[in-house]
Amino acid sequence: MLGGTFWVAFLRNTISVVLMLSFFLMLDRPRFSMKKTVWCYVIFGVSMIAGYSCWYLFEIVSFVKFAALSVLPVIGVFCSLMSSEVFYLSLYKMALSFYLFSVCTFCGVDVARWWFGGNLWIDIFVRFICLVVILVFTWFKFRKQFLNGVDFLIQEMDLFSAVTLFVSVALGAIMAYWPNLQGFSIFNMVRAFLILFMAGVLQYAILHLYIHLGQEHYYQAEKELLEVNERLLHQQMELMRESEAEAARIRHDVRHHTLLIEEYVHKGEYDELLAYLAQYGEDVQKRKVKDISKNRAVNSILSAYAKKARSHNIQVDLDVRVAENLPIRDIDWVAILANVFENAIHGCIASGLLHQVIDIYIAQKRNKVIIQCRNTSTEEIIFRKGLPQSEKGGGIGVHSIIKAASNYEGETDFTVEHGQFVTRILLNLPILACK
Repeated sequence: MLGGTFWVAFLRNTISVVLMLSFFLMLDRPRFSMKKTVWCYVIFGVSMIAGYSCWYLFEIVSFVKFAALSVLPVIGVFCSLMSSEVFYLSLYKMALSFYLFSVCTFCGVDVARWWFGGNLWIDIFVRFICLVVILVFTWFKFRKQFLNGVDFLIQEMDLFSAVTLFVSVALGAIMAYWPNLQGFSIFNMVRAFLILFMAGVLQYAILHLYIHLGQEHYYQAEKELLEVNERLLHQQMELMRESEAEAARIRHDVRHHTLLIEEYVHKGEYDELLAYLAQYGEDVQKRKVKDISKNRAVNSILSAYAKKARSHNIQVDLDVRVAENLPIRDIDWVAILANVFENAIHGCIASGLLHQVIDIYIAQKRNKVIIQCRNTSTEEIIFRKGLPQSEKGGGIGVHSIIKAASNYEGETDFTVEHGQFVTRILLNLPILACK
């Protein structure tokens, strides 16, 4: 700290608070509307600048020793309360903002002391330049990359890893801001910048690591979905071939029916003809295939997998009550229903029981679609973070189900109840689209 008047400290505090709050807000998805959020940030920022400036005015010694370290918890609590993100992601963003605040502070102080004899205005000027460069770079370059990868961070980062990162940055800051080591010397300057450099490299590496892991899992889920689509297409083609064979058989039978009808007419045996036509009508009615659902995508998927399940001697019970036109993409129906049904078939086969059942219930209630699947399963299923894990790891299609449900702000639940594996899915649809 180079000292100075109350207004010099006021300018320094303004630069620091604006940097941390602006950086966090640029990378955040706020809990409230943007207008309300900005007003809250402005009020809090002004209050913080005034409070820290008064602290400098009345107790400069303690301010120099502890002001920088106290900024992190004060701003951190406020930003976490304003954010809609999970707590550990807010911790990560606070670590980033505090790191940039530290870089800005040390650049201003050490440039002024090393080359300009401790000039106060050089310190403020360098801090201001750092502020502009950081915020411009964040807005035009880093913000888009971060927000595009934030879902990957949420998926991969847990509380332990975020706390570990936060503690590492905090320890680095404590060493850099340690009150007894703030005197100007080449050793102290090099030490501080080495600590900040290592902290920056650590954060950069962790950011890209988590985004890369998230992208790998995303591509794996997409690959699983493509494989499910491919299997569904093959089953649909098999159904089409069976339909063509059935149509050929019907055409062949029609010739015999026509000849028999002509024979009855020529002989004038009209009572026998009427009896025969009645019998033929009953036979046609019995052979009529009843649709599972009016919804084309749901009907196609369930028909294909029901046929596959029955080929393994699995009893299939379907109760489907959904409208024909729902604002759910066909690809999402495939991701959910195909994976659920296929997992149920695998569970039944793996159980080894003689009597195997798959019971699927789908219903629409206002703007909500409820999907429940119960299937025979006596194997020991391992759950990790509430998700079933297969022997090979990962759980077949589970992540695809969750990803598709998240497109409709949905919820998923996987449990084992009384020897049955139960999958429950709730999808929330736009209210206007369901009217």
